Amino acid sequence: MPRKTKAEARAPRRARAGWLKALIAIVVCGAAAGGVAVYRTVSEEAAERPVTTDEAGRLALSRLNLYQASPVAVTLTADEGGGVTIRVDGIVDYRNHRGVGRYRTTGASGPLDHGLIVWDTGGLGLAPDPAGTATDVPAWQQAEHIPRQGWSPRTYTADPLDAGLNLLVQLGADRPDNPLLLAQSGARWLGQERIDGRGYDRFAGPRAQGAAPDGARSPLTYWVDGDGGLRRVTMRMPGLGTPATVDFTGRQADAKLPEAPWLTG
Repeated sequence: MPRKTKAEARAPRRARAGWLKALIAIVVCGAAAGGVAVYRTVSEEAAERPVTTDEAGRLALSRLNLYQASPVAVTLTADEGGGVTIRVDGIVDYRNHRGVGRYRTTGASGPLDHGLIVWDTGGLGLAPDPAGTATDVPAWQQAEHIPRQGWSPRTYTADPLDAGLNLLVQLGADRPDNPLLLAQSGARWLGQERIDGRGYDRFAGPRAQGAAPDGARSPLTYWVDGDGGLRRVTMRMPGLGTPATVDFTGRQADAKLPEAPWLTG
Protein backbone atom coordinates (compact mmCIF):
# COMPACT_ATOMS: atom_id res chain seq x y z
CA MET A 1 0.00 0.00 0.00
CA PRO A 2 1.39 3.49 -0.83
CA ARG A 3 2.97 5.18 2.16
CA LYS A 4 1.54 8.30 3.75
CA THR A 5 2.91 11.53 2.36
CA LYS A 6 5.33 13.71 4.32
CA ALA A 7 3.77 16.75 2.68
CA GLU A 8 0.69 16.12 4.79
CA ALA A 9 2.65 17.11 7.87
CA ARG A 10 3.31 20.52 6.37
CA ALA A 11 -0.35 21.45 5.95
CA PRO A 12 -3.46 20.65 8.02
CA ARG A 13 -5.57 17.89 6.49
CA ARG A 14 -8.64 20.09 6.62
CA ALA A 15 -6.95 22.85 4.66
CA ARG A 16 -5.69 20.41 2.05
CA ALA A 17 -9.11 18.80 1.73
CA GLY A 18 -10.60 22.25 1.12
CA TRP A 19 -8.01 22.92 -1.54
CA LEU A 20 -8.84 19.63 -3.25
CA LYS A 21 -12.55 20.46 -3.37
CA ALA A 22 -11.70 23.80 -4.95
CA LEU A 23 -9.52 22.08 -7.54
CA ILE A 24 -12.30 19.66 -8.48
CA ALA A 25 -14.68 22.63 -8.75
CA ILE A 26 -12.35 24.26 -11.26
CA VAL A 27 -12.53 21.18 -13.47
CA VAL A 28 -16.30 20.86 -13.47
CA CYS A 29 -17.22 24.56 -13.50
CA GLY A 30 -17.76 24.80 -17.28
CA ALA A 31 -21.35 25.11 -18.47
CA ALA A 32 -22.72 23.40 -21.58
CA ALA A 33 -22.17 25.19 -24.86
CA GLY A 34 -22.73 24.44 -28.52
CA GLY A 35 -20.57 24.91 -31.58
CA VAL A 36 -17.09 23.86 -32.58
CA ALA A 37 -14.45 26.56 -32.73
CA VAL A 38 -12.16 26.61 -35.76
CA TYR A 39 -8.50 26.12 -34.96
CA ARG A 40 -6.19 28.96 -35.87
CA THR A 41 -2.42 28.60 -35.74
CA VAL A 42 -0.97 30.63 -32.88
CA SER A 43 2.26 32.46 -33.51
CA GLU A 44 5.11 32.05 -31.07
CA GLU A 45 5.00 34.71 -28.37
CA ALA A 46 7.42 35.56 -25.60
CA ALA A 47 4.89 35.73 -22.79
CA GLU A 48 1.63 34.15 -21.73
CA ARG A 49 -1.61 35.91 -22.64
CA PRO A 50 -5.39 35.47 -22.47
CA VAL A 51 -6.79 32.80 -24.78
CA THR A 52 -8.26 33.74 -28.14
CA THR A 53 -11.81 32.77 -29.09
CA ASP A 54 -10.54 29.83 -31.12
CA GLU A 55 -8.28 28.64 -28.31
CA ALA A 56 -11.08 28.87 -25.77
CA GLY A 57 -13.21 26.75 -28.11
CA ARG A 58 -10.59 24.00 -28.36
CA LEU A 59 -10.02 24.01 -24.61
CA ALA A 60 -13.80 23.81 -24.10
CA LEU A 61 -13.96 20.73 -26.34
CA SER A 62 -11.04 18.88 -24.76
CA ARG A 63 -12.99 17.24 -21.93
CA LEU A 64 -15.79 16.14 -24.29
CA ASN A 65 -13.24 14.64 -26.68
CA LEU A 66 -11.68 12.75 -23.79
CA TYR A 67 -15.09 11.41 -22.77
CA GLN A 68 -15.88 10.27 -26.31
CA ALA A 69 -12.49 8.56 -26.71
CA SER A 70 -12.76 6.56 -23.49
CA PRO A 71 -11.74 4.09 -22.28
CA VAL A 72 -8.30 5.70 -22.57
CA ALA A 73 -4.84 4.73 -21.38
CA VAL A 74 -3.44 7.05 -18.70
CA THR A 75 -0.25 7.50 -16.72
CA LEU A 76 -0.38 9.47 -13.47
CA THR A 77 2.83 10.49 -11.71
CA ALA A 78 2.52 12.08 -8.27
CA ASP A 79 5.24 13.42 -5.97
CA GLU A 80 4.52 12.32 -2.41
CA GLY A 81 7.31 14.42 -0.90
CA GLY A 82 10.50 13.25 0.78
CA GLY A 83 11.82 11.79 -2.48
CA VAL A 84 8.87 9.39 -2.86
CA THR A 85 7.06 9.17 -6.21
CA ILE A 86 4.02 7.11 -7.17
CA ARG A 87 3.25 6.17 -10.76
CA VAL A 88 -0.06 4.68 -11.90
CA ASP A 89 -0.39 3.15 -15.38
CA GLY A 90 -3.99 2.37 -16.13
CA ILE A 91 -7.24 2.77 -18.04
CA VAL A 92 -10.05 5.25 -17.34
CA ASP A 93 -13.63 4.93 -18.62
CA TYR A 94 -15.23 8.36 -18.46
CA ARG A 95 -18.68 7.08 -19.30
CA ASN A 96 -18.71 5.14 -16.03
CA HIS A 97 -16.19 7.27 -14.10
CA ARG A 98 -13.96 4.30 -13.23
CA GLY A 99 -10.28 3.56 -13.53
CA VAL A 100 -8.03 0.53 -13.05
CA GLY A 101 -4.28 0.09 -13.25
CA ARG A 102 -1.00 -0.76 -11.57
CA TYR A 103 0.78 1.49 -9.13
CA ARG A 104 4.45 1.57 -8.23
CA THR A 105 5.95 3.56 -5.37
CA THR A 106 9.62 4.54 -5.71
CA GLY A 107 11.93 6.20 -3.19
CA ALA A 108 15.46 7.51 -3.37
CA SER A 109 16.80 3.99 -2.80
CA GLY A 110 14.55 2.30 -5.36
CA PRO A 111 11.12 0.55 -5.51
CA LEU A 112 9.11 0.55 -2.27
CA ASP A 113 5.72 -0.93 -3.11
CA HIS A 114 3.55 -2.00 -6.07
CA GLY A 115 0.21 -3.59 -6.87
CA LEU A 116 -3.18 -3.12 -8.50
CA ILE A 117 -5.41 -0.11 -8.00
CA VAL A 118 -9.05 0.58 -8.90
CA TRP A 119 -10.78 3.91 -8.36
CA ASP A 120 -14.01 5.78 -9.04
CA THR A 121 -15.59 9.04 -7.86
CA GLY A 122 -16.07 7.69 -4.33
CA GLY A 123 -12.66 6.27 -3.50
CA LEU A 124 -10.10 3.65 -4.38
CA GLY A 125 -9.10 0.05 -3.71
CA LEU A 126 -5.64 -1.51 -3.56
CA ALA A 127 -4.60 -5.14 -4.01
CA PRO A 128 -1.29 -7.02 -4.36
CA ASP A 129 -0.23 -8.23 -7.79
CA PRO A 130 -1.53 -11.81 -8.15
CA ALA A 131 1.28 -14.31 -7.69
CA GLY A 132 2.37 -16.17 -10.80
CA THR A 133 0.60 -13.81 -13.23
CA ALA A 134 2.52 -12.71 -16.31
CA THR A 135 3.53 -9.06 -16.21
CA ASP A 136 2.07 -8.42 -19.66
CA VAL A 137 -1.49 -9.27 -18.54
CA PRO A 138 -3.49 -6.00 -18.44
CA ALA A 139 -4.38 -4.75 -14.99
CA TRP A 140 -8.09 -4.66 -15.84
CA GLN A 141 -8.01 -8.39 -16.59
CA GLN A 142 -6.16 -9.19 -13.36
CA ALA A 143 -8.54 -7.05 -11.29
CA GLU A 144 -11.52 -9.12 -12.45
CA HIS A 145 -10.14 -12.23 -10.72
CA ILE A 146 -9.32 -10.73 -7.31
CA PRO A 147 -12.00 -11.58 -4.70
CA ARG A 148 -13.60 -8.92 -2.56
CA GLN A 149 -11.49 -9.77 0.48
CA GLY A 150 -8.37 -9.24 -1.63
CA TRP A 151 -8.98 -5.48 -1.90
CA SER A 152 -8.20 -2.77 0.64
CA PRO A 153 -10.72 0.02 -0.04
CA ARG A 154 -10.68 3.57 1.29
CA THR A 155 -12.28 6.92 0.63
CA TYR A 156 -10.16 9.71 -0.78
CA THR A 157 -7.74 11.64 1.39
CA ALA A 158 -5.88 14.85 0.51
CA ASP A 159 -2.65 12.94 -0.22
CA PRO A 160 -1.17 13.62 -3.69
CA LEU A 161 -2.00 10.15 -5.06
CA ASP A 162 -5.62 10.35 -3.95
CA ALA A 163 -5.99 13.95 -5.12
CA GLY A 164 -4.59 13.03 -8.53
CA LEU A 165 -6.85 10.00 -8.96
CA ASN A 166 -9.93 11.90 -7.80
CA LEU A 167 -9.26 14.69 -10.26
CA LEU A 168 -8.28 12.33 -13.08
CA VAL A 169 -11.51 10.35 -13.03
CA GLN A 170 -13.53 13.59 -13.38
CA LEU A 171 -11.62 15.20 -16.26
CA GLY A 172 -13.89 13.80 -18.99
CA ALA A 173 -17.29 15.41 -19.59
CA ASP A 174 -20.30 14.41 -21.71
CA ARG A 175 -20.71 17.94 -23.09
CA PRO A 176 -18.37 20.80 -23.98
CA ASP A 177 -17.56 23.51 -21.51
CA ASN A 178 -18.63 27.07 -22.21
CA PRO A 179 -15.71 28.73 -24.07
CA LEU A 180 -16.84 32.22 -23.11
CA LEU A 181 -16.85 31.31 -19.41
CA LEU A 182 -13.42 29.69 -19.75
CA ALA A 183 -12.01 32.88 -21.24
CA GLN A 184 -13.72 35.09 -18.67
CA SER A 185 -12.49 32.89 -15.80
CA GLY A 186 -8.82 33.41 -16.55
CA ALA A 187 -7.82 30.64 -18.98
CA ARG A 188 -4.48 31.63 -20.53
CA TRP A 189 -2.24 30.54 -23.40
CA LEU A 190 1.19 29.64 -22.04
CA GLY A 191 3.11 28.46 -25.10
CA GLN A 192 3.53 25.63 -27.57
CA GLU A 193 5.22 22.27 -27.18
CA ARG A 194 5.75 19.04 -29.09
CA ILE A 195 5.05 15.64 -27.51
CA ASP A 196 5.85 12.50 -29.47
CA GLY A 197 6.19 14.57 -32.64
CA ARG A 198 2.80 16.31 -32.36
CA GLY A 199 2.23 19.99 -31.60
CA TYR A 200 0.23 21.13 -28.58
CA ASP A 201 -0.76 24.44 -27.04
CA ARG A 202 -0.31 24.76 -23.29
CA PHE A 203 -3.17 26.43 -21.46
CA ALA A 204 -3.64 27.48 -17.85
CA GLY A 205 -7.15 26.46 -16.91
CA PRO A 206 -9.84 28.75 -15.50
CA ARG A 207 -9.46 30.04 -11.96
CA ALA A 208 -11.78 29.02 -9.16
CA GLN A 209 -15.13 30.81 -9.05
CA GLY A 210 -14.84 34.06 -7.11
CA ALA A 211 -11.07 34.41 -7.55
CA ALA A 212 -9.81 37.92 -8.18
CA PRO A 213 -9.16 38.73 -11.88
CA ASP A 214 -5.52 39.44 -11.07
CA GLY A 215 -5.19 36.39 -8.81
CA ALA A 216 -2.73 33.56 -9.14
CA ARG A 217 -2.82 31.30 -12.19
CA SER A 218 -4.93 28.13 -12.07
CA PRO A 219 -3.14 25.09 -10.57
CA LEU A 220 -4.16 23.12 -13.69
CA THR A 221 -2.31 23.21 -17.02
CA TYR A 222 -3.64 21.51 -20.18
CA TRP A 223 -1.85 20.37 -23.35
CA VAL A 224 -4.40 20.52 -26.22
CA ASP A 225 -3.86 19.80 -29.92
CA GLY A 226 -5.38 21.50 -32.95
CA ASP A 227 -8.46 19.29 -32.85
CA GLY A 228 -9.19 19.80 -29.16
CA GLY A 229 -7.55 16.53 -28.14
CA LEU A 230 -6.22 16.45 -24.57
CA ARG A 231 -2.72 14.96 -24.24
CA ARG A 232 -1.51 16.02 -20.80
CA VAL A 233 -2.68 17.74 -17.61
CA THR A 234 -0.51 18.86 -14.71
CA MET A 235 -1.73 19.75 -11.21
CA ARG A 236 0.22 21.90 -8.77
CA MET A 237 -0.42 20.84 -5.18
CA PRO A 238 0.28 22.78 -1.97
CA GLY A 239 3.63 22.04 -0.34
CA LEU A 240 5.05 20.12 -3.32
CA GLY A 241 7.42 21.59 -5.87
CA THR A 242 6.77 18.99 -8.58
CA PRO A 243 3.28 19.01 -10.15
CA ALA A 244 1.37 15.77 -10.52
CA THR A 245 1.24 14.83 -14.21
CA VAL A 246 -1.39 12.91 -16.16
CA ASP A 247 -0.62 11.71 -19.70
CA PHE A 248 -3.32 10.37 -22.02
CA THR A 249 -1.73 7.93 -24.45
CA GLY A 250 -4.54 6.55 -26.59
CA ARG A 251 -7.87 4.77 -26.72
CA GLN A 252 -8.21 1.24 -25.29
CA ALA A 253 -11.48 0.11 -26.85
CA ASP A 254 -11.25 -3.52 -25.66
CA ALA A 255 -10.75 -2.71 -21.97
CA LYS A 256 -13.58 -3.69 -19.61
CA LEU A 257 -13.25 -2.05 -16.23
CA PRO A 258 -14.57 -3.78 -13.10
CA GLU A 259 -17.12 -1.90 -11.05
CA ALA A 260 -15.88 -1.38 -7.48
CA PRO A 261 -14.54 -4.95 -7.27
CA TRP A 262 -14.28 -4.81 -3.48
CA LEU A 263 -18.09 -4.55 -3.39
CA THR A 264 -18.78 -7.59 -5.58
CA GLY A 265 -18.44 -11.35 -5.25
